[in-house]
Amino acid sequence: MWRDRLTRGLTLRLCLLLTALCVCLHVYLELGERRGAPSPLTLGRPTQTSQVLLDSGERKLGAADPTESRVGDRAVKRRVSYVRTPKKDSVAGKTVGGEDPSTCCPPLRPNRKSARWHIELEPWASDSHSLEEEARRFLSYITTPQVFCAPPSPESPVVQGGQEGPEGRWAVCLDSRYSLAQRIHIQHCRVYSLGLGMEDKTVERSLARAGCEVHCFDPSLRQAHLQESDMWLHRLSVDWRDPNPAIPAQRQHSNTKKLATILNDFGHRQVDVLKADMESAEWKILENLVLEGVLSSVGQLLLEIHLHWAGFEVGGDDPSVVRYWFSLLKELERAHFRLFHYHSDPAKPRLFLHRNILNATSAYTLGWVNTQWRP
Repeated sequence: MWRDRLTRGLTLRLCLLLTALCVCLHVYLELGERRGAPSPLTLGRPTQTSQVLLDSGERKLGAADPTESRVGDRAVKRRVSYVRTPKKDSVAGKTVGGEDPSTCCPPLRPNRKSARWHIELEPWASDSHSLEEEARRFLSYITTPQVFCAPPSPESPVVQGGQEGPEGRWAVCLDSRYSLAQRIHIQHCRVYSLGLGMEDKTVERSLARAGCEVHCFDPSLRQAHLQESDMWLHRLSVDWRDPNPAIPAQRQHSNTKKLATILNDFGHRQVDVLKADMESAEWKILENLVLEGVLSSVGQLLLEIHLHWAGFEVGGDDPSVVRYWFSLLKELERAHFRLFHYHSDPAKPRLFLHRNILNATSAYTLGWVNTQWRP
């Protein structure tokens, strides 16, 4: 007898506990509904329970009395009214100006390829891996133009750098087959000039007078940003890596960033002319542009290369260094760039990796045009 009473007592207590749990759950749902706050389980998309309620309500609409159907429909809508997906123009997705970036402009890198880890090294120039053979192949490559650019017309507003005419130190390709001449005509071109204490800005000033938007990056400037002769000057040092966050900013000599980061910060997707005179840092910067796919955003590349030593953070013996240089320039060719101009400075010493090899000078200026570039 006492066992039956104990069983009934436990059953009664269990029923009371379940009833209290149901009441608490009901009160919780009602409070959440009145406040208009979505349940953590239903934020972003309808839950299975809400979908079942909606389906059952739709089935009742066709079989029940119209008055009851309307009441049931309102009940179902009330139960699922807080089930909503976050909108694209939510506060978290807006820009500083309150606009949705997905509607104001396309992604900053629509055609940017995924980053690579290393460049493709070209085969050795000879089985002996000799420095002279590597140097001969390399020097022949940089002194053999691959495309011909027609000289600019006499009324062209652009003056080639160093001296007037196509034989100057710096030169841009204004051939009608490529887009720069057309972009200058409509005054919708952009120029980036990278350097250290730049003195010769003939090309930059000429393109600025022609209507191009010119940005010069020089870490030796005293002011962070200033405008001079229709050109923007920025105290920025372009590097092949972003600064180490562990190093305090005040200990860094200047604000150093990769070119891809600068493009993203400035909101620029394309650069018609990229001019770089980086005093032996050009090899690692060029490698970074290749590996991160930035070259697809560049129309023409004007580059001064320095050959008297390997360059910053370029390792290996001398034949391996020249092979690395050659492989980098072949990467340009694979990115649809073609050499249209070269210039050697006769005033420079005859040094090639600290030697006099094939009477090569220590610096060459090269001009490359992206034959597949369509801005």
